[in-house]
Amino acid sequence: MKFQNLPKYFFAFSFIFFFSGLKSQDKFPDGTVIPRWFKENKATDINKLGKKYVITENGMKNDSTILQTKKLQEIIDLAAKNGGGVIMVPKGTFLISSVFFKQGTHLYLENGAKLKGSDDINDFPVITTRMEGQTVKYFPALINADGLDGFTISGKGTLDGNGLRFWKSFWKRREWNPKCTNMDEMRPRIIYVSNSKNIQIEGITVKNSPFWSTHYYKSHFVKLLNLTILAPKSPVKAPSSDAVDIDACTNFLIKNCYMSVNDDAIALKGGKGPKADKDPNNGENRNILIEDSTFGFCHSVLTCGSESIHNYNVLLRNSTVKDPSRLLHLKMRPDTPQHYEYVTVENIKGNVKTFLYIKGWNQFFDLNGEERPRKGLGNNIILKNIDITCETAFSVEKSDLYEMKDFTFENLKIKALKPEMQNLNNIQNLKQKNVNVTQVASLTQSYEKKDDSDIAAK
Repeated sequence: MKFQNLPKYFFAFSFIFFFSGLKSQDKFPDGTVIPRWFKENKATDINKLGKKYVITENGMKNDSTILQTKKLQEIIDLAAKNGGGVIMVPKGTFLISSVFFKQGTHLYLENGAKLKGSDDINDFPVITTRMEGQTVKYFPALINADGLDGFTISGKGTLDGNGLRFWKSFWKRREWNPKCTNMDEMRPRIIYVSNSKNIQIEGITVKNSPFWSTHYYKSHFVKLLNLTILAPKSPVKAPSSDAVDIDACTNFLIKNCYMSVNDDAIALKGGKGPKADKDPNNGENRNILIEDSTFGFCHSVLTCGSESIHNYNVLLRNSTVKDPSRLLHLKMRPDTPQHYEYVTVENIKGNVKTFLYIKGWNQFFDLNGEERPRKGLGNNIILKNIDITCETAFSVEKSDLYEMKDFTFENLKIKALKPEMQNLNNIQNLKQKNVNVTQVASLTQSYEKKDDSDIAAK
């Protein structure tokens, strides 16, 4: 066999291989390649994280009736003083309020272990924290991590916010004063991670949060893996119990999670107010990947807002939805400059109340004496490869306060009681390919006529 033409053939083969590799590369909505970090997902190995501090061997009692916050904080501080380690929670229920993890410390919840939040707000301190797009004095979460590099929470146990008393108090206050804000009823979150990087939270169940379930602020390279996040809609609704609030973060992965809460499953935050984009406490969300997850009842699977400035490169894909109120919700605040761009939702199946929901969001509107900010904008939004049954397909409201343009719909199979196709005229430069919207006379599932997110939008 002669090989005199080998260099030519080798070059051709290499070119084809290289080109094929480029074609198959996984990309964010703006066309940039998704970095390897999003693909390399390994379970936390607590054996590599230093000494293990079993809380019942360090002064805590397996007793769900006594508040043991001070003792748990002492164990965390001891581990930090000794160079770090893993706070091990064994099977049992332990009552706490707010604890603060330090550099080098980690949390592990064994199967059957539960850290349960106090339902008395007097057990929680008031500190400077981040809440609803503002840096304010408010209550910390049960689990707090600030300024950490490499913090992890893992295991098969539970963080239980014990929210019932807070939920009842909130609805009683709202009954007495319909204009009360979400923060007027004093209540904590469950997890709050801020100003941190290289964070991994995996395997655990987070449930019954008094307020937002998990909140991440100005944190980067965050992974949420195999989580279950729950808050009920009955018999008492858990108000404002967002599963994941992403607040001015970059490089954020949510994978193989289940979420069912009485508010948004995933909400992109970042700031609010007419000068929100000038405030250094605020910021954009960039490179957010949500995949291989399942969503039960929630207000929206993915929401931009309501306190949000700029969201860029957001990809929700390969997931199943079962009874959410909305699939994609763009909350357009008339008192805040907003830009939502390069957002893709693809490879989704299931049922929702409303497929696409874009409207003004006027809850707690406040220009703070300033002029109205520039128009909000949503552009380069792609919805593709989706098989959905819904009550309403397109609830897209026209407004002089915001602009929607450069949308792409591709390979959509939608069965809807109310297609509302005329609302698509409110989107400029809408490209459609293989879009099949079928009006049906009835659905196998029913939805509430109004949930509290409908009321909040007015």
